[in-house]
Amino acid sequence: MNPVSTDAAWRQIHEHATAPYRKAGQFAWHFARGKLGRDPVFRGLVERGLIGAHHRRVVDIGCGQGLFASLLSALGTMQSRPGAWPAAWSAAPAAIRYTGIELMPKDVARAQASIGHLQPAPEFVCADMCRAVLPPSDLVVILDVLHYVDLEAQEGVLRRVRDALQPGGRLLLRVGDAASRRGFAISQWVDRTVTRIRGHRVSPTWGRPLDDWMRLLERLGFKVHSIPMSAGTPFANVLLVADIKEAG
Repeated sequence: MNPVSTDAAWRQIHEHATAPYRKAGQFAWHFARGKLGRDPVFRGLVERGLIGAHHRRVVDIGCGQGLFASLLSALGTMQSRPGAWPAAWSAAPAAIRYTGIELMPKDVARAQASIGHLQPAPEFVCADMCRAVLPPSDLVVILDVLHYVDLEAQEGVLRRVRDALQPGGRLLLRVGDAASRRGFAISQWVDRTVTRIRGHRVSPTWGRPLDDWMRLLERLGFKVHSIPMSAGTPFANVLLVADIKEAG
């Protein structure tokens, strides 16, 4: 049996993860296909092995229509098929307990309509990330949403994430690097445009330079490293991989 290529595997994952969104209408389906196909963060997480097999309790803050939950389900399905999982990829978690937190009711409705049938059933909570209850978790994912609250509130969310993460837990946080003025400005403009297209009100945003983000996470007790995560785009996005420091 010839080994499967990573490109072929990713095409199958893309199809499997986006197909359920047809049930929620053309907008949900096209948005899912475009986001998963063009945003480098999703494939980057998989190929870099940043989602470990032990990351079974997942909290997705700002989950939108639940695309990350659908991706995790597709990874589990692909991994269970003999010969379908690329040898170069690390093992992904199976039987995930997923909690998605999203402020916008329309997005929660699209998530439920599209992937509410998955097993184990994902839980979608329509709530403000600054006040939502965060269950004990192995992995917390926050992609491109923390800048919607002010600096004090950002730290508050991250403190609560730190408290929710269990030993060996990890935070995957993607932010814009405000020190890269042009890329940050472009990403903010695109973000506002997409927010309008999704039918939501555009809110003020608060950014930080990358160094400030890293210092904040370290002060909160994380061991953190950064990975550029805007390949193929004009943005200044950075993925921060923050692990709980071991005691001692």
